[in-house]
Amino acid sequence: MPVFPMEEYAHILDYLAQGLPTKSFAKSEPLCYAIGEEEFKLFEIVPKANANITIGDRVYIGKDAALRTQVDHIKKRVGFEELTSAAKAEMEFAIHDIVMMEQPRFIRFYNEAEAISLRKHMLEELPGLGKKTLIAILDERKKGAFKDFADLGTRVPLLKGPEKLIVKRIELELSDMTLKHYLFVR
Repeated sequence: MPVFPMEEYAHILDYLAQGLPTKSFAKSEPLCYAIGEEEFKLFEIVPKANANITIGDRVYIGKDAALRTQVDHIKKRVGFEELTSAAKAEMEFAIHDIVMMEQPRFIRFYNEAEAISLRKHMLEELPGLGKKTLIAILDERKKGAFKDFADLGTRVPLLKGPEKLIVKRIELELSDMTLKHYLFVR
């Protein structure tokens, strides 16, 4: 059984009760596609026989077998292109749930992001964030750290839905392997 360190929990993106469709008549095992909370790794997971899994569930995938109530094992890591259409469609919602659950981690990005080069700032890597908003964030940041997304949104009115920008960036990093900089996905 392969071991994938660092991910303790994952969110179910798709559940295939009959497994992947194949040309043979052999019965295949049920499968789930999931995204890890820490590094946003994508997995193909085999659920336990009696597991009651639905799309959107948060499941334990860590090393402690006693805590694995729904997951039998991780079959393999997968790339974005290997996901089902349903898993791709669910991804935005799962990432949003993770980002909101882990607000301190992602607000720290807004508080600590630095320049990448003389001409580009890490914050500019967020889809839809331009120079004017960047300057507003940096000016407000000098006055004190942002406490959460609500505080950031209140103090920087130009920035609508700061968590949505993080979600879009993570989606981009998962789907586009040609990016020069990765901020959230390892």
